[in-house]
Amino acid sequence: MGDFLLSSPAFLVFFSFFTFCQLVDPVFGITRHYKFDVKLHNVTRLCHTRSVVSVNGQFPGPRIVAREGDQLLIKVVNHVPNNVSIHWHGIRQLRSGWADGPAYVTQCPIQTGQSYVCNFTIIGQRGTLFWHAHISWLRATLYGPIIILPKRGVPYPFAKPYKEVPIVFGEWFNADPEAVIIQALQTGGGPNVSDAYTINGLPGPLYNCSAKDTFKLKVKPGKTYLLRLVNAALNDELFFSIANHTLTVVDVDDKHVKLHIFCA
Repeated sequence: MGDFLLSSPAFLVFFSFFTFCQLVDPVFGITRHYKFDVKLHNVTRLCHTRSVVSVNGQFPGPRIVAREGDQLLIKVVNHVPNNVSIHWHGIRQLRSGWADGPAYVTQCPIQTGQSYVCNFTIIGQRGTLFWHAHISWLRATLYGPIIILPKRGVPYPFAKPYKEVPIVFGEWFNADPEAVIIQALQTGGGPNVSDAYTINGLPGPLYNCSAKDTFKLKVKPGKTYLLRLVNAALNDELFFSIANHTLTVVDVDDKHVKLHIFCA
């Protein structure tokens, strides 16, 4: 397939716990509550086990789902030794810049044992974005998708897909990513590259000791799937395709676009 995106009669592409919903006027959306417990837990990839910083014990982290017009209240609790901040990548922080997340820019990071409630409203956006840590290299494991649906009763500007699937690209380091960036800063050279690229936290089958750690998606013939692609890799541009399929790009970040078809 082409070098970049998906396409097929069976695929559409979207680029890129604890939930309680308080009902309010549907014109203005609802208030959605999430809780992010930032903790250490052991993860094994490529036959290497190490402690990673994660949200709610998930790697990648939990998905945030909201509709345009919804208010989000996300309580972030820091249980790890590192200072932590979470950035909501692509969200327009209109009169809520204190919730944006870049440490020492819009706010101080959350210290160990402390918590912070990020409060913002989704205004004029729909599509696929993502959240990630915004201090040092914690974002190597601290990330997850944000899915913004249209307002209730508003359809997609394309045929409704059979199923929606987040596809989150990332990287895996056998070493501690914090040690990798510290070494780079001390030497002045570029940081060591990761040991694997991942899809939804799992490396592909071509890496050593990864045959059983591969993301697999079962699909039904003739059905259309909406793939919400997110590149959460640290500093790399990544390409995506599905062999022998045609992919139609329907959305980039939080904007619907003129349909682009990419053939195998």
